[in-house]
Amino acid sequence: MAAVLRGSRNLWGRSLKHVDFTLVSSRSMASKTQVGFIGLGNMGKPMAKNLLKHGYPVIATDVFPESCKELQELGAQIVDNPAEVADQADRVVTMLPSSPNVIEVYTGPNGILKKVKKGSLLIDSSTIDPAVSKEMAVAAEKMGAVFMDAPVSGGVGAASSGKLTFMVGGVEEEFTAAQELLTCMGANVVYCGAVGTGQAAKICNNMLLAIGMIGTSETMNLGIRLGLDPKLLAKILNMSSGRCWSSDTYNPVPGVMEGVPSGNNYQGGFGTQLMAKDLGLAQTTATNTKTPVPLGSLAHQIYRMMCARGYASKDFSSVFQFLREDEENEGQ
Repeated sequence: MAAVLRGSRNLWGRSLKHVDFTLVSSRSMASKTQVGFIGLGNMGKPMAKNLLKHGYPVIATDVFPESCKELQELGAQIVDNPAEVADQADRVVTMLPSSPNVIEVYTGPNGILKKVKKGSLLIDSSTIDPAVSKEMAVAAEKMGAVFMDAPVSGGVGAASSGKLTFMVGGVEEEFTAAQELLTCMGANVVYCGAVGTGQAAKICNNMLLAIGMIGTSETMNLGIRLGLDPKLLAKILNMSSGRCWSSDTYNPVPGVMEGVPSGNNYQGGFGTQLMAKDLGLAQTTATNTKTPVPLGSLAHQIYRMMCARGYASKDFSSVFQFLREDEENEGQ
């Protein structure tokens, strides 16, 4: 892969000479033609539904056929694989769990690049290694298409309400065309720079999110053990300097807030396994750039331990429950 990535930097630096930008950029003012969507999981499905709500015909696929049923009932066309999506749509959005999934969906035997049209715009909203985004951009460029990374923040709730934040990396001339679609699914669409910078922004955000959630969980747990009512403590934190997103929007303590995973046995939301994966990406990039991230490293270890202890499929805010469980075990 190293050789491929070295080559990718050289190819990317030659201004994507194989791509006809007049063809691609003309879509920025295009009518609502068909949009492809690949990956209909907890995040992808509501994102695709919002495209439908905004009047875009959607052609979609997912490795799990049952994930496609609801979207099909809403009017989307369902096909068997990513290549068929790319064959019928010149704008494709992907939302996948990990770097290997992205590589397979784009370059596999039934991947997007097997049938992608020249001038197509490919937007990947997965959270993956920035190096893989760069590799996919080079592979797409060889086929005359443009790849942009556009990972998201906001979770399932924001995906459903169309209030995601998109962090976009790619050719600046294509940002307007990407923005047309992304604003149907998000409230904020931010251009970050070249391919891979969207991923860089997302990885930094999620490292801070994990650290903040652990800190909020420890704080709430300490206050409860000191006799404070959790709702009262949350209220005080949220009017004080300790306020953060994990305390005022996504509180990890059951019963403090409605409509968040902690109030539903930590079901739904952003899985612990995915957070562990994102923290792993942060660790890799920190190592590669020789950046000290001691709290990020500790957060990574905590979420990895949680995965090993049965929390993998629970929302990442279940770190509060994990801490309480450790206390209970120590008291026995």
